[in-house]
Amino acid sequence: MRKIHGFAVGVLALSLAACGSETSGTIEGEDGETGEYTINRSTGETTATIETDEGTATLRSGANIDVDLPGGFTPYPGASVISNTEFSQGDGAGAMLLFQTSDSPDAVIAFYRQQADDAGITIELDAKINGGAMLAGESEDGLTFSINANPGAEGTSAQLAVGNKLD
Repeated sequence: MRKIHGFAVGVLALSLAACGSETSGTIEGEDGETGEYTINRSTGETTATIETDEGTATLRSGANIDVDLPGGFTPYPGASVISNTEFSQGDGAGAMLLFQTSDSPDAVIAFYRQQADDAGITIELDAKINGGAMLAGESEDGLTFSINANPGAEGTSAQLAVGNKLD
């Protein structure tokens, strides 16, 4: 699943630059793989596929994609979704959710700490930096999770990543 990471970053960059650019085409991954992408200008949704040695990797990203997080994780209550990205390759799958809430970073971290505990995740990173907070870990069966929450002028902005079997 590591190969999809560089590819996913490239596709996300394409989706952010979608205004005035091509709405479909090919992209090259960090190891020279090529894939196809499509950007829907009316919805802002980006979809992509790439063939790798590990099989077909897919990615779907946008603000209006239904959020389906693995491992029993749920969206933060009352938060506004900025972007949701889902990806899969073989048996592995995951999601990255960007959201905003009027709650504090500590409240966001507490909410996801409980979900991580419920999912059997061992916390490996627990840090507070400049008023923000980060929490990350992994379960024995390979479910990985990280949350980064930071205060801002319009409330707390957060990025949640959850995935399973992401070798």
